[in-house]
Amino acid sequence: MTGFFDEVKRRKVYRVAAAYIIAAGGAIQLASASFPAWELPNWALRLVIVLLLIGFPIALILAWAFDVTAQGIQTTPSVAAPRAHRRRNMIILVATGVIISAAAGFFLLPRVSAHKIDKSIAVLPFENLSDEKENAYFADGIQDDVLTNLSKIGDLKVISRTSVMPYRGKASNVREIGKALGVATILEGTVRRVGNRVRVSVQLINADSDEHIWAEDYDRDLTDVFAIQTDLSQKIAGELRAKLSPSEKAQIERRPTENGEAYLAFVQGHDLFTRPDKFRSNTENPEQLFEKATKLDPNFAGAFAGLAWVEDWMYHTFDPTAARKEKARAAANEAIRLKPDLPEAHLALGFYHYYCERNYQAALNEFAIAKRSLPNSAEVHMAVGSIERRQGKWAESTANFEKATALSPKDAFLLENLADNYRANKNFEEADKLYDRAIEAAPNSLGALAGKGKLAVELKGDFAEIEKRLAQVPPGVDPDGQVTSVRVWLLMLQRKFPEALAVLNKLPQGVFHDSTAPVSKAALEGMLYLFEGNKAKAQAAFQRARPFAEQSLRESPGDAARHIQLGFILTGLDRKQEALAEGRRAVELTPESEDAFDGPQITASLAQIYAWVGEKDQALRLLDRSLETPNGITVPMLKLDPMWDPLRNDPRFQALIDKRGAEI
Repeated sequence: MTGFFDEVKRRKVYRVAAAYIIAAGGAIQLASASFPAWELPNWALRLVIVLLLIGFPIALILAWAFDVTAQGIQTTPSVAAPRAHRRRNMIILVATGVIISAAAGFFLLPRVSAHKIDKSIAVLPFENLSDEKENAYFADGIQDDVLTNLSKIGDLKVISRTSVMPYRGKASNVREIGKALGVATILEGTVRRVGNRVRVSVQLINADSDEHIWAEDYDRDLTDVFAIQTDLSQKIAGELRAKLSPSEKAQIERRPTENGEAYLAFVQGHDLFTRPDKFRSNTENPEQLFEKATKLDPNFAGAFAGLAWVEDWMYHTFDPTAARKEKARAAANEAIRLKPDLPEAHLALGFYHYYCERNYQAALNEFAIAKRSLPNSAEVHMAVGSIERRQGKWAESTANFEKATALSPKDAFLLENLADNYRANKNFEEADKLYDRAIEAAPNSLGALAGKGKLAVELKGDFAEIEKRLAQVPPGVDPDGQVTSVRVWLLMLQRKFPEALAVLNKLPQGVFHDSTAPVSKAALEGMLYLFEGNKAKAQAAFQRARPFAEQSLRESPGDAARHIQLGFILTGLDRKQEALAEGRRAVELTPESEDAFDGPQITASLAQIYAWVGEKDQALRLLDRSLETPNGITVPMLKLDPMWDPLRNDPRFQALIDKRGAEI
């Protein structure tokens, strides 16, 4: 062997081996960093490593045989030695190179493959294996907390809860799910609860290869459930090589509450409130559950934040009253008081400033605070995008909604909102695709189905699509009269007024909740009779509707939609000046300069009041501007909607349609 080592030294094989190892290590590091950026497949990095490992013994052989001299590459001169010794030395050299390469490959390949996995994850709903099916919410709670903890890690991409919930109870095809959600890893789990014992089993899977990366079983007391969630989050972050800052670690280790019953109520409320359709009738249960959680644990800041968010939404969409606003303010402030650094509390306070106070800057300040600790929150991007479109910053708004849908690609509510942006800016083709995605994500979402159908009407006056979508709604499903409202609207546009009245009269309740302004059945009857030309019946219906509209306005005098509603009723009662005063007041409350999203709709409603009271010049002036304004009127709706009937015989009205006909 002495002769072998002497030859290795003389032929400078040591130097070549060292240089090769250094160069190969650098190449692997460079490939590890650059291949993900180039979106190369996982096998590409493995191939580079395998080629470098094969090349090592070849490099040793070449170093043995040749030498670099001043005269160039030359054959290394041999020394006198028995032929058997030369053969032995060559065998030892090749064997050494192969052994070193094999050992390096055994060490490198598994670790490099794991390191190559993108830092992105979807936490699928955990399967409830308990005998008591009510424990399904307990399983959801564990999954929800793990997901929430991971979403607070800035170095990870984490898909939102809303987008993973459609996979609950379904046989999972990991590769398809990973592709649909745009993630590299999937976390699956099961939960079994028996008395005060809980068993949680989880496995982290490479979505590209369907290979198991890591698995863990926990068998603990019920009181240790939050410790399980914390440990899981930290281990997953470690497996994905995600950097965890001290503040993120502190957030993950924080227990939301010590009261298990309060936590269960919170999880149930959160599950109900994050579903696609948020009508009045299905937001009352989440409100009650969050209130229950706060009463069971008055120090549960997350529950107060959840309650504030529900109250904010209820004020914004259908109950803009002083009492509702105060409930929202009190809950948000209590969440902040209990935990000033809780990001969900700042998110809720931001929604309060936005929805209840219409203070955009104060809301954006709170959302910025929340975003620092919730880097994966689709809700934060949605919130910022919602404000930006009201400020007329359509491009910035759309970019934020796009970011939100990237984090939550199966969230029908988000997809509908993004579609609204494209629809408002007359990009109907892209809006239509987004409604299709929303329907795919939530096939039973009334908002998605109605949005798809209404878009076809607004784009080209096509009724077939909305009739098709209405046929998909199960019999008896009509939350807040929403389905009836759409059916009446459709029949009205088709000028089937008797049929519309017949559908309306079947509605058991006397009020629709289609916006912040509750609409009485009598008000709709009045409009239909007016379109039909039966003024006597129209005025009788409007007389019945007026007290309700006036009371509604007294409850919320700052709501533009309620002024418009009363303005329409007064128009039908031939109270011209009072009707105009209500319409103008609505525009003062929601001017387009301060609300580029709802403002154009309020302006269009004022134009309709002008048309019906005989102020055609004013109506046509507003219409001309509305046709050019994002989220304004479309030409097909001008042609179809009987609200514009008083203008149809005016040649200027037809000129407007001809002028904008290219929109069809």
